[in-house]
Amino acid sequence: MSGAAGQPEDSTSSLAGPTPATTAAPRADSSLVPDDLQAVGGGRRRARVFAHRGSSGLFAEHTRAAYRRALEEGADGLEIDVHLSRDGEVVCFHDATVDRTSDGAGAVADLTLAELRGLDVHSWKTPHLPAEYGAASEQLMTLHDTLELLADAGREVRLAVELKHPSPYGHQLEERVLQVLFRHGWDPETSTLRGRPPEPGAPAPQIVVSFMSFYPAALRHLAEMVPTERLCALFNDVTARQVTRRVEHLKFWAFAARPLVSAVMRGASRDAEALVWNARVGIAGPGLRTVRRRRAEVKAWLARGTTLRVWTVDDPADAQFLLDLGVGEMTTNRPARIIEAVTAPQTPDRR
Repeated sequence: MSGAAGQPEDSTSSLAGPTPATTAAPRADSSLVPDDLQAVGGGRRRARVFAHRGSSGLFAEHTRAAYRRALEEGADGLEIDVHLSRDGEVVCFHDATVDRTSDGAGAVADLTLAELRGLDVHSWKTPHLPAEYGAASEQLMTLHDTLELLADAGREVRLAVELKHPSPYGHQLEERVLQVLFRHGWDPETSTLRGRPPEPGAPAPQIVVSFMSFYPAALRHLAEMVPTERLCALFNDVTARQVTRRVEHLKFWAFAARPLVSAVMRGASRDAEALVWNARVGIAGPGLRTVRRRRAEVKAWLARGTTLRVWTVDDPADAQFLLDLGVGEMTTNRPARIIEAVTAPQTPDRR
């Protein structure tokens, strides 16, 4: 998601008006809770938990270690951000540049996969890696690497692919993502592909793929190929701080560019919400603070059958608030913590 810490900004509604402060969150309607969640740890999981860039609270984001740890912790799925490298490979990076999360510098789009693989992408957060999580040279992940890892999970797992825009390659990003998925046996009618059976003779578990973006044009481009229920519109209200982050690389031109950049960002957010209201996507992806401030709209989306995938949820109290509201999917940097928070205790057998 957007921002280094993955935290959304406060927002107000331009569509349904402000929510009264006295509005209480309703108890979750059982019909809103996903009906295919597994029983784990002696109880039933009441919401799906997506690992935000992997288990990124413990390991460097978008590394093999972060992804493997998330799967070990029992995350229902991984959330990944993708860009195209200079040679057209789909690589997992949040930022458009490698500066923050590696020992290198420059735009992801200007580097080849070989150059990206030569970067140290883990030491900034986790200098010493457990051997079972792969060597330092194996930490940079591509979409292909991620699908191979998920294929060996031994259970159904979900993959939420966030398409990062603006991209210098335009919709080639979406096209290359689809090409990689097709090579792995992706079925566009269900947006699923098969993993490897955990043992001989066992059924092959599914990998369920959804596509997310803050840029509505990316989702509209995918809509002819991807089922509506697998498309997620991400949005939050645009703040001055977000605009500053977007233009800071322009240096002397930053002040002059602010009004234009702000207008573009606000327009994209409004368009993303319109996709939800018009049922062009099946998943709404607001930030946590947006949900807190705009409960009336959240309840309206849930009543219409829209899935809510809320980010970034690291506090068990926030997870409980979302469960009470009826939210069925949460994205977190701390999968183990939030899995525990959303797992109902096992009901004693009263026979």
